[in-house]
Amino acid sequence: MVKGITHYLRQAWKKPDKEAMHSRLIGWRKGKTIEKVEKPLRIDRARALGYKAKKGFVIARVKIGRGGRKRVRKGVKGRKTRKQTNRKTLKMNYKWVAETRAGRKFRNLEVLNSYWIGQDGKYYFYEVILVDPDRPEIKNDRTMNWVKKGKRAQRGKTSAARKSRGLRGKSPKKKVRPSLRARMRQGK
Repeated sequence: MVKGITHYLRQAWKKPDKEAMHSRLIGWRKGKTIEKVEKPLRIDRARALGYKAKKGFVIARVKIGRGGRKRVRKGVKGRKTRKQTNRKTLKMNYKWVAETRAGRKFRNLEVLNSYWIGQDGKYYFYEVILVDPDRPEIKNDRTMNWVKKGKRAQRGKTSAARKSRGLRGKSPKKKVRPSLRARMRQGK
């Protein structure tokens, strides 16, 4: 059976070239947190997630700091200062955070999906696929005209968000996240 180019691209991304990746990561680290990119780095992954090389589609590279986040207790008396900080793990996965930040940066675009492109000791790097729902090319495309303005990433409707919220499986036993009411409207 003859295999297409996307098969070989997928195989190449399973073990990327270390030297090429190293030079890329250095450049990305120096760059901005959210950068608009001309075309996707992993074309096979982007196409699988809905990207098309037409007007109305935008790719953004997002840099996310690793290691959860630190919360500080304020105004607690009777404790040592060094005990007042505690490390908290972020309940949203990093991909969801990347999608949310990209959605906030490009307000007129809607987040479609995202995928991993690299990581080093300090950052994760993702490429986020964004769609402009107001463009006639998107409105006339039968496979993409379902995308409306509604901030999908912020509302937890993307694939990464649904995974983080425990909504991947169909079984009611797999619903592991608490409801918003159970957590006093705090969300994730």
